Amino acid sequence: MTAPATAAPAAAAAPGIRPGGLLRAVGRTHRAALVLSLLALAAAAVALVWLHSLGDEARAGVSACATPPTGGLPSCAAVDAITADETYRDGLSALATSLSWLMFPVAAWAGGALTGRELENGTARLAWTQSVTPVRWLAVKLAAPAALLTAGTGGLLLLNAWARGDGNPNLAGDWHYPDVFVSTGPVAVAYALAGLALGALAGLVWRRALPATGVALATSLLLHGVLERYRENLWPPVTRTEAGDFELPRSALQVAWADSPVNGVPLTRATFHPESHFWPLQYVESGLLLAVAGTATAAAFLLLARRLP
Repeated sequence: MTAPATAAPAAAAAPGIRPGGLLRAVGRTHRAALVLSLLALAAAAVALVWLHSLGDEARAGVSACATPPTGGLPSCAAVDAITADETYRDGLSALATSLSWLMFPVAAWAGGALTGRELENGTARLAWTQSVTPVRWLAVKLAAPAALLTAGTGGLLLLNAWARGDGNPNLAGDWHYPDVFVSTGPVAVAYALAGLALGALAGLVWRRALPATGVALATSLLLHGVLERYRENLWPPVTRTEAGDFELPRSALQVAWADSPVNGVPLTRATFHPESHFWPLQYVESGLLLAVAGTATAAAFLLLARRLP
């Protein structure tokens, strides 16, 4: 009569169903990727703090000057001697590029290691025999890295905004440059999550690490390229028409330009996105990426329910 009572606690203590056991198993399986990601995150954070310390000197290096110094302007010779602006500019550019292309290593890892390799070598099936359902296995596989990606990328975005200071385009790049646009708003997080979901789906479809990695990379590259190509169409631009010629401010993203005479009067028509369109474009692109991530995640769970035990 006492045997069932003693067997139940023992089963509850099994590693496969212990609270948090699956999460710890995921951490152990992908320890190398986790450590590498944390090291990259720490290095990027340190670099951004250092770049912030160079900000004032870098801005002085691109300020107006006069020879001889007059009107409160510094000597051009002194400004030319400042090299912090180049270091600051190159550092911000490198970090912007890293953030804007983050989805590619994420997608490759998700397809090749997170799901593809574990299905190929039988690790996933072993987990399913230890009271871990396939749905729970996939849910933890996606939720844990998604939380880390959101927190890590979001933190770097905040540090990047802090390091950029006033966003002087001569140093930090114009807001509409592809890498600058992605690395200065929530769209960077959305790209990372889309890469995670697409990679996981590729791993479930091909069930082999190498093909899944290739497909995840190709799909992510296609998505990235399409959104970058058609980004200017995600929000209605502004049209400005004036007699004669005029120049758009540097901060404007020009979409179209036309010169045409009307009743003998030359008219210039410019279609562009002002800097105030930064946030609408960010929100629309982020929404599209999250929709892709949600669709890929739903497809992954559906595929798992239909094709796997």
